[in-house]
Amino acid sequence: MSEQPVKGPASYFPSIEKKYGRPVAEWVELVRASPLTRHMELVSWLKTEHGIGHGHANALVKHALTEK
Repeated sequence: MSEQPVKGPASYFPSIEKKYGRPVAEWVELVRASPLTRHMELVSWLKTEHGIGHGHANALVKHALTEK
């Protein structure tokens, strides 16, 4: 029985943790603690304040806003 490949935002998580040195849970906490609420505002904030690439920032924000 083969495992299904990880899809969606979670497919980025291993590379996010490796590249930026923090667990995804910490990034999600940061996103949720931010006073910003709109998706693209949060993506821009992660990019400018934390140096995260667009695809990674987008995946983190999508996960943080949709998973509770």
